[in-house]
Amino acid sequence: MSFTFYHEYTIDEKFRKKVAYFCMEFALDQPLKTYAGGLGFLAGSFMKSAYELNQNIVGIGILWKYGYYNQTRKQDQTMDVLFEEKKYGFLIDTKIKFKVTVACKEVWVNAFFLPSHVFKSAPIFFLSTDLPENDYLSKTICHKLYDSNPETSIAASILLGAGGSKLLSLINWEPEIYHMNESHALPIGFYLLNKFKEINLVKEKLVYTNHTAEEGANKISSIALLEKMSYFCGLSTDFIKSNFSNDKSNLNHTYVALMLSGKANAVSELHKNKLLTIWEKYNNICPIHAITNAQNFKFWQKECLYKTIEKNDINQFEIEKKKCKKELFEIVADQCGEIYDENICTLVFAKRFAAYKRPDLLLYDIDRFLKLITNSKYPVQIIWAGKPYPMDYFGIGVFDKIVNVCKSHNNCAILVGYEISLSKSLKSGSDIWLNTPRIGHEASGTSGMSASMNGAINVGIQDGWFPEFAKNEENSFVIKACENSLQDILQDEKDAENLYTILENEAIPLYYENREKWFEITKKSMLNIIPNFDSNRMAIEYYETLYSK
Repeated sequence: MSFTFYHEYTIDEKFRKKVAYFCMEFALDQPLKTYAGGLGFLAGSFMKSAYELNQNIVGIGILWKYGYYNQTRKQDQTMDVLFEEKKYGFLIDTKIKFKVTVACKEVWVNAFFLPSHVFKSAPIFFLSTDLPENDYLSKTICHKLYDSNPETSIAASILLGAGGSKLLSLINWEPEIYHMNESHALPIGFYLLNKFKEINLVKEKLVYTNHTAEEGANKISSIALLEKMSYFCGLSTDFIKSNFSNDKSNLNHTYVALMLSGKANAVSELHKNKLLTIWEKYNNICPIHAITNAQNFKFWQKECLYKTIEKNDINQFEIEKKKCKKELFEIVADQCGEIYDENICTLVFAKRFAAYKRPDLLLYDIDRFLKLITNSKYPVQIIWAGKPYPMDYFGIGVFDKIVNVCKSHNNCAILVGYEISLSKSLKSGSDIWLNTPRIGHEASGTSGMSASMNGAINVGIQDGWFPEFAKNEENSFVIKACENSLQDILQDEKDAENLYTILENEAIPLYYENREKWFEITKKSMLNIIPNFDSNRMAIEYYETLYSK
């Protein structure tokens, strides 16, 4: 093996503990398409902060041959899914090849390396099974991020968890801490248990970040299927049933991650409370801390806007903001054929299209919606963007519903290709950033953080990270949320009514009638977002709380 691993930067003594960070997706920069959404954005920000802080971190991911997918359009402008092969000349082929066991068969793995200087991040290894030594099924393990085939998805977890752990041994870099970002890499735990033969030794080394806000969304798999796929890394099925399954038939991935880890963290204070409510009735789970997610300020901030607020220069802020809006509106014109006006209040909803995030909440009451978008005194422009899971036909249906609404209104547009580059443009070009999750379902959410770093004001519901930041009419506009005990349809009705009211009576009128107050709210938003929602704080807190003894 000719490849020699080393950090390109000098490790800070405060962060000398060796940590391997396992994640299914990393969003580092536009050219590298190894992410789907918020989980990847979070992981990418952490890797950038680890670099800035000189932390002894190594990332472990998978080199997805077709990425997540390319979001395209059909002839009628509705959404289509394209899986296109990706090539990355900036990755180093380490030539390190080794085997992992998947479905009782040895599968060859190759490791690619992303050096720190490419995207100013901690170093990351990306694993691939797309090798001539493998049969077709083995090659497909690394083809599509979040493949809808259950067996392929399980195989990807084995590749990430067991494969990543084995790679670290091969390069003689033995972590003191293995950090699972979500439970996708759970085979790490079984790999380490088979290696050390003692669960307390595993707990000393394994930590876990959970991003799931509700019990029903935690993955449960048949033990028989997992055994068939060699998920347990050589541990016997009887041992697994006796120690990790309440019903002896199924495995709850989150529960087992909490059992095998020494510590875990929720991704907001609200999320911690939710997790404790769900899991405190279970035995043998680890302590759960709240470490709120964050975004990398250096990467996401719009520097020209921060310079204006440092000088408290409202006139220059207006000039720079209109430049940002003009850049975004060129994308709108190119994709949708609509010419937007930089002087008009622009609302943006952009995030992964998931049912609980409610991208179509603005359309709940069509009469109120039409009143909003046809108001000549307070005109608005609205932009949507977001990528549903490629097999989420409900999410795709919502996207297509919005497409058809936009066809009838020149001040409404929906964009495809919501990735890092478009995300930056949307955030710097928006005046109002909408966050409308169904209360209790958002573990953290991070898009509003980077929106604040780009001079957009959040209009949102007090879920996830937002209660830790938002002060109504000081740095945000807070939508009064209804009780989450109500049926979904009643929640949607009440939340939509409150959303229309706050937009019609508070946010949009203020934009036009009191630019000084609007600037003050924007300025406080941009200042209040740091340092608590800069991922440097999160990366330090990981070391101080999650990685400490």
